[in-house]
Amino acid sequence: MRWTLTGATTEYTVALRDEWLELHSWGPVGVHDGPSPLAFHGKVQYLTPGDVAPVEYATDGQRPFLGADLVAGNLRWGFVAADDSDGLRATFADALTGLRGTQCYRFAPGTDVIERWVELHHDGPDALELGAVGSAAFCVPTPAGARLGYLHGQWSQEFTWAEVAVPRGRFEIGSTQGVTGHQFAPYLCVAGGGDAWGVQLAWSGSWQLSADVDAVGTTRVRAGALRDVRLAPGGTLTTPIAAGAYSGDGVDGLARVWHTYERRSARDRHRPVIYNSWEATTFDVTAAGQLALADVAADLGVETFVVDDGWFVGRDDDRGGLGDWTPDPAKFPDGFGAFVDAVKAKGLGFGLWVEPEMVNPASELYARHPDWVYRIAGRPQTSIRNQYLLDLGRADVFEFVTGTLEGLLSRYPIDYLKWDFNRPRTESADPAADARHVANLYRVLDGLRERFPHVTVEGCAAGGARVDLATAARVDVLWPSDNTAPMDRLRIQHGFLAAHAPHLMSSWVTDAPGLFDARPRSLDFRFVLACAGVLGIGADVERWSAASRDRAKEWIARYKDVRDVITGGTVYRIGSPDSARCAVQYTLGARTVVLAWNTGTLDGLGHVPGRDVRLPLRGLAGGARYRARGAEFSGTHLAAVGLPVRWTASHDAEMIVLEEL
Repeated sequence: MRWTLTGATTEYTVALRDEWLELHSWGPVGVHDGPSPLAFHGKVQYLTPGDVAPVEYATDGQRPFLGADLVAGNLRWGFVAADDSDGLRATFADALTGLRGTQCYRFAPGTDVIERWVELHHDGPDALELGAVGSAAFCVPTPAGARLGYLHGQWSQEFTWAEVAVPRGRFEIGSTQGVTGHQFAPYLCVAGGGDAWGVQLAWSGSWQLSADVDAVGTTRVRAGALRDVRLAPGGTLTTPIAAGAYSGDGVDGLARVWHTYERRSARDRHRPVIYNSWEATTFDVTAAGQLALADVAADLGVETFVVDDGWFVGRDDDRGGLGDWTPDPAKFPDGFGAFVDAVKAKGLGFGLWVEPEMVNPASELYARHPDWVYRIAGRPQTSIRNQYLLDLGRADVFEFVTGTLEGLLSRYPIDYLKWDFNRPRTESADPAADARHVANLYRVLDGLRERFPHVTVEGCAAGGARVDLATAARVDVLWPSDNTAPMDRLRIQHGFLAAHAPHLMSSWVTDAPGLFDARPRSLDFRFVLACAGVLGIGADVERWSAASRDRAKEWIARYKDVRDVITGGTVYRIGSPDSARCAVQYTLGARTVVLAWNTGTLDGLGHVPGRDVRLPLRGLAGGARYRARGAEFSGTHLAAVGLPVRWTASHDAEMIVLEEL
């Protein structure tokens, strides 16, 4: 038996063989019409067929050499039935243990992303210990010269793009911290010969992605999140979704497939231009100080004013207050409601920072409920940033977090909620804690979206430590990094856009100096950079000169004019931050916006012969004509020769808008 699932422009074909499903082909529509490129011939010497076959989901009884997706004590499947009425659901069972597993497939509507997951049902008489429960494995032919692409980093250096050649062996990334993590994003791609296959895991806790390259030219990417699971008789378990994507247009084409996928779950709303007060005031929050900043923000054209950390009782520094989510009457002497009304009277939306999963030891909440935090009896507790992590998997903690947030959103006219998460989990004796915490996190976010649909939610985790497909489906914007320095942030955003869409990318203009690349850049450079996603301002704007404020007004107005193109257009990344050319092109209908940055040297400032930098544009109609900056170009010229830009000492970035004539 064989089944072909079809997406927008691609297809995925699997076939039944003995004890497993195996991949026949994955690529453009019609690729199944012929022999499988993953089929092997010849004898299997000293191994088993499962060691070289493109197995879709391998149990530990089928594929011992390269490792299993499901570890359950030498489990051996037998095929039971398949239902292809909506995607594909293929059920297998193990006669000895009574464990049934349904391998589920579906293309997300209108996309080229295939979603895969497994549903387990335990019908046996005894509890079953599962060492690992993966979501899926994706097998792809490995073209000559193929490379693995991934995103790595640390705090303030997230989403750094890297490639590695794996001629044979295993490459593995992941997190064991109960959160997606700064060190790696749950993203892998295999690219070569113009084709690219990608895998992401939709999960916000601990996770693992690995790629095995075998002896006969196949790369097998495994995605999973759950380990050490105890399944009781009658118990069920559903794994997180592993998402796979293919593009015949390389890694950049693969990025556009992911962008389309994430836009499916995006709510139909514009993302407001925000001002966030953190860098101006840190914990020194007062009604008078915030309103003074709001006056400037409103004059600049900002749409929403966000009060960051420091607004609640006990929060004069990072040693107290978390968990006690009551506005500080000393900071808001006329009442918090009157303060919010005063901000909104300036024509601004109102936003608020929260960190609901955390508690300070020096808080009333911790004094009342010390048992609510993750702990191991008899062991010391680990404090990070003077705070502990609440066990959100507990019913009482879930009710507290839900009640706190719903209370704030019901009591005050809040339009924007910034949800932060500033430390990973460090203590838990229960291996199931990760799944419970993440499941309740999703319940809270889903509940907020349903009950308060007008509230824009920004996901933040000490920067980009909780950026993944599952979080992206439940928030409106994501904070990629706490590092807003221009050249550093350019690299971060370049990597972010490889895996995630620009409507999710919150980006601020600040005065921050570089941590890793300290080359100074102009205010224009910072604005063009922040315009690449969802624009925000985080600088102490009261200290800006009149000229800087005037320039900021111009940029905010320009951004609003093209916001729909940037957040909803087709994205093409041109060059890289480490090349002579670095730009991002956004095309929506007849409009194209190009954001370009000078990442290198000047050309002699006109004292010696020089030529313009050329940015080759893509996706334009060759026979059409386009106008930009008073000049006209054919689509063919813009693709073959490129859009010209010229850098001077005072001109280091540019936003260019092209209109199709």
